[in-house]
Amino acid sequence: MMKSTDNRFIKQAGILAVAGILCRIIGILYRSPLTNIIGDEGNGYYSSAYNIYTIILLVSSYSIPSAISKIISQRLALKEYRNAHRIFRCSILYVVIAGIIGSLFAFFCADFLVGSNAVPVLRIFAPTIFLSGLLGVLRGYFQAHGSMVQTSVSQILEQILNAVISILAAYLLIQSFTGADMTQKAIRGASGSALGTGAGVLTALIFVFAVYMFNRRTIVRRIERDTGHKTESYREISKIILFMVTPVILSTFIYNFSTSLNQTIYSKILESTTALTNAQIATSYGIFSGKAIVITNIPIAIATAMSSAMIPSISGTYALGDSEQTNAKISSAIRITMLIAIPAAVGMTVLARPIVQLLFPQKSSLDLAASLLRCLGVTVVLYSLSTLTNAVLQAVGKVNLPVRNASISLVIQTVALVLLLYFTEAGLYALVAATIVYSLFMCIFNGISVRNFLDYRQEIGDTFLKPVLISIVMGGIAWAVYAGSVRFIHSNTISLFLSIAAAALFYFLMILKLHLLNPADLGRKGDN
Repeated sequence: MMKSTDNRFIKQAGILAVAGILCRIIGILYRSPLTNIIGDEGNGYYSSAYNIYTIILLVSSYSIPSAISKIISQRLALKEYRNAHRIFRCSILYVVIAGIIGSLFAFFCADFLVGSNAVPVLRIFAPTIFLSGLLGVLRGYFQAHGSMVQTSVSQILEQILNAVISILAAYLLIQSFTGADMTQKAIRGASGSALGTGAGVLTALIFVFAVYMFNRRTIVRRIERDTGHKTESYREISKIILFMVTPVILSTFIYNFSTSLNQTIYSKILESTTALTNAQIATSYGIFSGKAIVITNIPIAIATAMSSAMIPSISGTYALGDSEQTNAKISSAIRITMLIAIPAAVGMTVLARPIVQLLFPQKSSLDLAASLLRCLGVTVVLYSLSTLTNAVLQAVGKVNLPVRNASISLVIQTVALVLLLYFTEAGLYALVAATIVYSLFMCIFNGISVRNFLDYRQEIGDTFLKPVLISIVMGGIAWAVYAGSVRFIHSNTISLFLSIAAAALFYFLMILKLHLLNPADLGRKGDN
């Protein structure tokens, strides 16, 4: 029974992971033509507004899916279907109120939140905050039922519409201001890209709402049959949501706030200590956030998907008091994620320049973006692990621990960033160092918390040591194949794909030979 349930959990995580990777790939593919349209300066303005939009979204509704899926999954595990649906209704009311407040705040306070050139972009983002809250509740509702298909399809639809509308709107807005200078064109292009984000969210919301309405009759019948449990009052449910959502919001907010904080510190210190203009600073930050960080986020999508599937699954088994199955799910999630994150980190480090050349071929920033990506490779592993351990702590009800751990890590990385910017000439590499420091300390503190609270001990050899050793050899093979291929073929794209194929084949054969991937992980048995 444990193997069957554990296998189902991994499958659901796999569905989300595939969707997450597809979304990241779509995001990467459209970023290249978008960057050609709006430039690195436009990327900088977009990133500036997007970071603030993300913070407001985090506070208002972003954490709703994980929090709601946790609460509802606990009720479903106990077959309290009526209470589960009442929680869903209260959650809708919560995000409507929070979303309206967040949207109005972003629109009317934009002048105080971002630089003047990014104000129009943030105001276009504002309505999306409200829509995202509703979308988040519906996704969390389906995730609580152990079905990730709706979330996955909606994510892909969201990203496709985002890509198409972003490119079209950016191009049309820039073309409509042919007499404007480069900065004005960059602002208009970034604004068009923000329109794409809203269009994607709206499309995904329409889809998940349609799915919910299609299943509504079945949901109502199940609620009507639930007559053997005490019905929780809306007052009780509101308190539960408030006490559960608030710490999750704080944790997620702090966990993601580092990006916006780092950008602000970077911009302010460079403005005061160098002769760089605002446009030059925005351009350099656009290379860091719009290219290097975007690429590293692709494999991190695996951990994000795993954590989304993990929260309702672990919450259910933990509510039933099954500590053995809870720990087994944690172990499987971490092991499988590391089997992907570790080789991805090595591959990005070794093939940084060919990857950037393929995705962002702008020659003016190619070398810098590749160097930044090379240095950021290790964060793929660190962020993947910290994301999973965050989810574990939230799933078992220790929602305050991630808040504490993220806060301490944020203070440490902020001190490191300020010192590096003031007393060295590290520039963008100070941001890289701060990113590594933050993700490292999050891993350490979360790992200690999970160990102390759950008495959990992570297996080291198969999870970390063997994948690292195999990945090092794999990295050597990848570089050798690329270097040899590009010398004779003279094509970066073909050489890159050949090197990735050779490296992936070697890695897959080795993990099978060493039995690091077993049939249960692939869903061949124990499947119910």
